[in-house]
Amino acid sequence: MADSVGGPDTTAVRARVLAIWKRVLALSWPIMAEQTTRTLMRTVDIIVTGLFSPAAIAAIGLADLYARLPLRIGLGLGGGAIALSSQDTGADATATRDEAITQALCLGALAGIPFVFFGYFLGRESIAFLGANAEVAQMGGTYLAIIMATAPARHVGLIAARSLQGTGDTRTPMYVNVAANVLNAGGSVILGLGLFGAPQLEIVGVGIATAVANVYTAVALVAIIASPYRQGSLVRPRQLVIAKQLLVVSAPRVTEGLLATVIDFPFNSLLLLLGTEVNAAYQVGRRLYQQITGPLSRGYNVAASIVVGQRLGEGDPDEARFSGWAITGLGLATVGVIGLVLALFAYQFVEIFTDDPETVAHAAAFAQAYGVGAPFLVSYIIIAGALQGAGDTVTPLIARISALAIFYLGLSYVLAIPLGYGVFGICIGIVAHYVWSLLVVVAGYQYGGWAEKAERMMQERGSVPDADVDPDSSD
Repeated sequence: MADSVGGPDTTAVRARVLAIWKRVLALSWPIMAEQTTRTLMRTVDIIVTGLFSPAAIAAIGLADLYARLPLRIGLGLGGGAIALSSQDTGADATATRDEAITQALCLGALAGIPFVFFGYFLGRESIAFLGANAEVAQMGGTYLAIIMATAPARHVGLIAARSLQGTGDTRTPMYVNVAANVLNAGGSVILGLGLFGAPQLEIVGVGIATAVANVYTAVALVAIIASPYRQGSLVRPRQLVIAKQLLVVSAPRVTEGLLATVIDFPFNSLLLLLGTEVNAAYQVGRRLYQQITGPLSRGYNVAASIVVGQRLGEGDPDEARFSGWAITGLGLATVGVIGLVLALFAYQFVEIFTDDPETVAHAAAFAQAYGVGAPFLVSYIIIAGALQGAGDTVTPLIARISALAIFYLGLSYVLAIPLGYGVFGICIGIVAHYVWSLLVVVAGYQYGGWAEKAERMMQERGSVPDADVDPDSSD
């Protein structure tokens, strides 16, 4: 009787949604596990550094601002790699897939070389430029030179992981990256503190541990891609159109990441205008949200890219579009609900990090803002991932940068300072920028020509035959 009331169409849709959810969870849990260990590794680095001196914490914090630059480029090129890799996997075009992977790795390695010279020649000066004193600039410059020396390896590791994920293999990158994160954390403790007979290198030891982990990740993943045991292979690059497409897809993602990093500077200055406790409270509230929901959101983002890209490669744009909406529903049912729980119990969660009454009050307000914004944020992240799988990285760029500039920074400033709403005004700006980001990508996903663009790109690189020669195309 229930089926007759709901109808066969409702039952069929429910079955499709559940099948997509099952596939997404199988794809995303390794990414979630990997991201969790990555976050914990960074926490260990901060704890170890904190045992040396406050100057050491400041040095590593300022150096990491510059270290985000190669990270953004690596993630951007990785976005291009996962788009082409997933599409060609769906189309069973192994030749173009392997060339796309190879060219992405080569581009990543080359793009990392300038950072090697930057770290070596301008490391100390770049830290001093931010206003650091001589001691902090010296330590931060040394740390920056060490980790920037492995920028090409960092790029290669990120791109290789995304390339394998595009083929549907999310477990292999997880195994390698979890091992690298454990190696990094263990190396930071041993070399930083001088345990088990190792020299006590302090911040230099932390830097060496990160550099070794970067090289290990790159070498291991490239060796796996070159082996006969996984989908994908290294080939001689021949098609210039593939390199062009990689750059076209990657450039907006790189731009988005770099501009987001730039906007963080004046936003933190805005927080400091309201007091040091407000800035500290924001870091606590944001860290709390990221620690709880970040791995889930990133897992869904990558899974959406894989599923949508592969469906487009199979020549089924309708299923690709349906998959994106279905994954968004999964995100709302998990991250969205967790975010609302975080908002309801914000004070209890925040008190784990600090017991200062003023900081707790402000941090709870920020945690509530992130919790309320969670349904909008996770929906944006998933739809942006779906668009990335199709090769559309311009729409997410427009969505995020306009939201950050107009609402996250602009509206927050107007409400907090001229209108005098303080922290509450910034919280409104945070939620509003998530709502705006979602509205823009939803419009692009619903009405944009991303499916047609993906088909044209696959035809250009020879992954699928030209649609004009299809005799069965009667519509």
